[in-house]
Amino acid sequence: MAEQRTVTLAVTGAGGTRMARHVLSALERDDRVAHVDLLVSPNGRKLVAHEFGCAGDADLAATLLGRPSGKVTAWDSETWEGPHTSGSYPSWGMIVVPCSLGTVGRIAQGQSSALIERAADICLKERRPLVLCVRETPFNLIHLRNMSQVTEAGGIVYPMIPTYYNLPETVEQMFEEFTERLLGFVGLDQSDYYTWRAGGSRASVERAASRTARGVEA
Repeated sequence: MAEQRTVTLAVTGAGGTRMARHVLSALERDDRVAHVDLLVSPNGRKLVAHEFGCAGDADLAATLLGRPSGKVTAWDSETWEGPHTSGSYPSWGMIVVPCSLGTVGRIAQGQSSALIERAADICLKERRPLVLCVRETPFNLIHLRNMSQVTEAGGIVYPMIPTYYNLPETVEQMFEEFTERLLGFVGLDQSDYYTWRAGGSRASVERAASRTARGVEA
């Protein structure tokens, strides 16, 4: 087996924290990932509480996973106590999902006033992968320029935009497909269920057949 990764996953104050649950769950069960460092911003914590119906001081890793896990460590993003403040910490890189455009702006300007922005800055200076799954729309010119600047610095803007060619029928299917595509993009392929090939992906073929059987227009 290839060397296992230590991955940083950050959750910020943009709606869609249920996507973070899917991504964290996939990372946690992947044997190629040794450990996940979970960073949740104060506004991200508020959104987790709102979207999951839990207390604001709940165990975030257990809330997102549905159970505790020794493979995931949650860090207080308001402090500088995490190892992510140093480039010597052997992390593979960082995924921010969902990523607010305010976070993108602070990263673009090098404003490391909290642990998430500092961890992102470390990734850029150490030339490690930094993937920002932005979730706001529409973009104004400031947003676009910040995303351009982050890209020029070596980061990757990977918006939380669902695909439709696989004929998703539920929000959960959209979450699942986005997660598989995201992790495949960073070299952690999950399966070939959503991989396009001649005739369509297995997911689209199965769903088209199911719709036809039900008499639903695809």
